[in-house]
Amino acid sequence: MHVSVWPGNVYPLGAYWDGKGTNFALFSENATAVELCLFDRDDQETRVKLTEVNNFVWYGYLPGVGPGQRYGYRVHGAYEPEQGFRFNPNKLLIDPYGKAIDGDVRNGPELFGYDWNSPDADLSFSELDSAALMPKSVVVDQSFNWEGDQLLRTPWHETIIYEVHVKGFTKLHPDIPEALRGTYAGMAHPAAIEHLQRLGITAVELMPIHHFLAYPGHLADKGLKNYWGYDSINYFAPHAAYSANGALGQQVAEFKEMVKALHRAGIEVILDVVYNHTGEGNHLGPTLSLRGIDNSNYYHLVGDNKRYYMDFTGCGNSLSAGHPQVLKLITDSLRYWVTEMHVDGFRFDLASALARELYEVDSLAAFFNIIHQDPILADVKLIAEPWDVGEGGYQVGNFPVLWSEWNGKYRDTVRDFWRGEDETLGEFAYRLTGSPDLYFQQNGRRPNASINFITAHDGFTLNDLVSYNEKHNEANSEDNRDGESHNRSWNCGVEGETDDPEVLKLRERQRRNLLVTLMLSQGIPMLLGGDELGRSQRGNNNGYCQDSEISWFDWNLVNGNQDLVNFCRELIYFRRQHPVFRRRKWFQGQAIRGVPDIAWFDPDGTEHTEEEWQEGYPKSIGVFLNGDRIPSPGPQGQKIRDDSFLLLFNAYWETIEFVLPQALADKEWQMLIDTKEPRFIQEERIFASHQAVPLMARSIIVLRQFT
Repeated sequence: MHVSVWPGNVYPLGAYWDGKGTNFALFSENATAVELCLFDRDDQETRVKLTEVNNFVWYGYLPGVGPGQRYGYRVHGAYEPEQGFRFNPNKLLIDPYGKAIDGDVRNGPELFGYDWNSPDADLSFSELDSAALMPKSVVVDQSFNWEGDQLLRTPWHETIIYEVHVKGFTKLHPDIPEALRGTYAGMAHPAAIEHLQRLGITAVELMPIHHFLAYPGHLADKGLKNYWGYDSINYFAPHAAYSANGALGQQVAEFKEMVKALHRAGIEVILDVVYNHTGEGNHLGPTLSLRGIDNSNYYHLVGDNKRYYMDFTGCGNSLSAGHPQVLKLITDSLRYWVTEMHVDGFRFDLASALARELYEVDSLAAFFNIIHQDPILADVKLIAEPWDVGEGGYQVGNFPVLWSEWNGKYRDTVRDFWRGEDETLGEFAYRLTGSPDLYFQQNGRRPNASINFITAHDGFTLNDLVSYNEKHNEANSEDNRDGESHNRSWNCGVEGETDDPEVLKLRERQRRNLLVTLMLSQGIPMLLGGDELGRSQRGNNNGYCQDSEISWFDWNLVNGNQDLVNFCRELIYFRRQHPVFRRRKWFQGQAIRGVPDIAWFDPDGTEHTEEEWQEGYPKSIGVFLNGDRIPSPGPQGQKIRDDSFLLLFNAYWETIEFVLPQALADKEWQMLIDTKEPRFIQEERIFASHQAVPLMARSIIVLRQFT
């Protein structure tokens, strides 16, 4: 097969089709030669040398080559692992800038740059060809009719995030056609969107959809799969297995259709992105892409022995985020997903790893500087998972302005409070008010810096949090050694499933307590998808390898847990209706014309004193939120006024009498929520100031002040 090669252009990187042919461009500073490999429908390979090189970019233009063409690269150079070089032209490589990928990596010794059977391990050299086991990059047509779609730019303080897995959400949905279940098209189906809309969700945070290593050998050997997807092997291509329409570029259009449908429903799309490491693993891992293209530039290697990788992620390697080309790869990818795919924001997995210029986490790292000055990226939602597994990696509260953070301290404090731990009341007050100790006192950020969550994909579901004391991960085939052992959970007296009516009532109340706390806290709430259904993973707190009914949503739960579903809907609607629960500025705690914006009360109706915050044993508190003291104006500059509320929390194991404070003037109070009830209060229940209100053990009451 004869292929013409014209000089082409050094930019853009990747494969760019102009309607008449395709330009290919690949960065490799240390390569000695680069071959572009084209594959026909029968997987017959044609190799084309790229002879044009400029600024370490190898490039060429192929007239007549267009969308649907599958391709890869073979890169020549030194194989000197101890110097950081791992070039091996016997390994077909995925284009880092490829916009679509066809197929999954299949396992075998051919994937590895070294000889499996050699005593020299990765210092040896493999002559086995990997092309038959490798997925292929695909040339795509980027044109798409967006029909006027734009980023929604929902204000942070109005945001309700729903963390969800594309496949797990719809895989068992009875109202979605079977062919669409578990796909981008399934996510865009009216039945899926209706559930999100009725719930009141404003943004879905999709677990990784960048094309990832789905069947790593250690899981495939056990009949398991990388379900979560935190092992990216490309940062531009949507994962092909989530496509209902095909993998030769159709997945790109299908993803865009999903975004357009969600936007039409008023729902933003936030991507969980994994720029901290790749699926190529440590020095004994496979050669799939970056390792074979320019290992020493793309990865963070050990300084005195470049055979090995710095591992701040627990996954074998860390991208060298301080290198100009790696920064370019990351920011080009981010811009692509915003401009071409209309994504509204990103959640950065193990984001501390991106701030490691050398070893220590640096909040002034080049990565942050580039994001902050970028006119596209500085204006989308940026969320950090503010930790990695390296020394000094726990950085909750330390990220710079523009960034919001998964607030791990919120999760831990709220869990501890409701399971009755001591020394939590002061911490609980901080978390309820947006964590000013972390964000305001540290660097002057606002409450939206705190992404509040109690459960997430990593750990117990809400149902399991109140049903299990211990993890039960036997299905992962690691003898229950994997996953977090300190879950801050409480099974309410019985481990796992039970038919004890008292235990079940307590669990239901605890679920409502946790949900009410989440939705009425300042900051941005994130709900784990399926918690509103009572979804269980049977005590498995590490479902990363469970592409099974352990992880998929069981939509039959809607019928049995209708009260919980409706309670979640009412609660989210309640938050969205009342700006006092989603303030844009911090509480001051100061009296203005005699009434503060926030006040704290003990069960006897007196104000909680500064000295009492130091006591470790109290487990009950009341907080007054003044709806007439909201400092931020409305969108047209108008004064915002809301009802005032009194929230009564009792994490004690016995019922208490809570005296309504006389300090709040002679007002009457209407009960709206009592978490001992399965739903919002329907009938009118009115209480007067100084009247005692029974507050059941482990429960919350929400009262609205009559004006």
